[in-house]
Amino acid sequence: MRKFAFIVAFLAGFGVSLAQTHTHVYDPNIRTLRVERDVLRLGEEDQLHISFDEMSHDVHFYTYTVHMRNSDLLSNEYLKGFTTQDIVDYEHSLNTSREYTHYWFDFPNEDMQLTKSGQYCLTIYEDGNPENKKAEVEFCVVEPLVKIDASVRANTDIEFNGRYQQVDLDLNIAALNINDPHEVRVVVTQNNRTDNAVTLTQPTFFESKRLRYTNNKNLIFEGGNEYHHFDAFSCFYAGYGIDRVFHENGDYQVLLFSNEITQGQYIHEFDSNGRYVVNAERTNDPDTEAEYMWVHWTLPVEKPWFDGALYIGGELFNNEMNLTNRMQYDAQAKCYWLSSLVKQGGFDYQYWFVPKINNQQSTINNKNTTTQRVDGSYWQTENEYAVYVFWRPFGARYDRLVGVTTTVSR
Repeated sequence: MRKFAFIVAFLAGFGVSLAQTHTHVYDPNIRTLRVERDVLRLGEEDQLHISFDEMSHDVHFYTYTVHMRNSDLLSNEYLKGFTTQDIVDYEHSLNTSREYTHYWFDFPNEDMQLTKSGQYCLTIYEDGNPENKKAEVEFCVVEPLVKIDASVRANTDIEFNGRYQQVDLDLNIAALNINDPHEVRVVVTQNNRTDNAVTLTQPTFFESKRLRYTNNKNLIFEGGNEYHHFDAFSCFYAGYGIDRVFHENGDYQVLLFSNEITQGQYIHEFDSNGRYVVNAERTNDPDTEAEYMWVHWTLPVEKPWFDGALYIGGELFNNEMNLTNRMQYDAQAKCYWLSSLVKQGGFDYQYWFVPKINNQQSTINNKNTTTQRVDGSYWQTENEYAVYVFWRPFGARYDRLVGVTTTVSR
């Protein structure tokens, strides 16, 4: 019964969280920043539904504005209407151990519309001060001019049916007037991550109506392993992946079952490729009635790893790696651990290891992040790849997004 509830929660999440968006939070009092919608289509009535919690019942004055990335345009050239908008919809939490206020808004709306395709950043700030930045949402607007044929295979130049997956792309560019293939920039992401995202500016083959990216070593991704998951929908008993739930020191505490290092063992499980969904039993509105709970991860390891750092990865932590999701080592308990305040729901997560290079901690935005240290990496793993095709003709002042697609490795 508990596993069934977990699966239902995750399947519900697929309907609203097929996000090709990226979120960043700059204030620890802002939590559960969510975006319900995938890529917007230019000229259509698509909207992003954006929501977040502020961890008090105080009313805050939030404003948002939108900027175009990879562009030399002025705001009035891509934005119709006002350049800023106040967030006026909010509701206090009800009967929860921790007080919070839930804010939400839809974008675009009758006061702000976008007139160009491309990559955008929506910035939320407080008290009318753009320097007092609280959060950001990166999203895209597409004008579908390019047909994208994307495929994933296990046979790579590195290994055959081993630890990696090869992505191949075939772009039909008949609708574009392209004289130079360098006008096109292709971005490929795996499970909506940015740390291992790939940007391509040179195709393998350039034909009059086609661009092909075949056997490109930059498009070899670590297959990884299926995500771990837990279901914290209940305050009264342990859901899937949870050892115990109890109330202590004014908060609910969730102890997850300890994971184990499973290198060399692939086990197929259904997951949602790192996503999560807010869900709570015995509530009419989880947005305002779900509890915030302290979730505790532990990973038994005999000795700490001095050659890198270990993180809990997934959209639970905005697919980022920083001090909020970096695990610490407990020498007495001989384990890595992490505790984080999380809103009730169903969650996917992975263990991401970032190795040191030349005795220096490597930067996050590279392809050094690996799952092999803990969970291993396998060609059989199901991953979701998103492909974005940007086009800037000679003399143009911004990158148009002319194609987006997703494909899943099988």
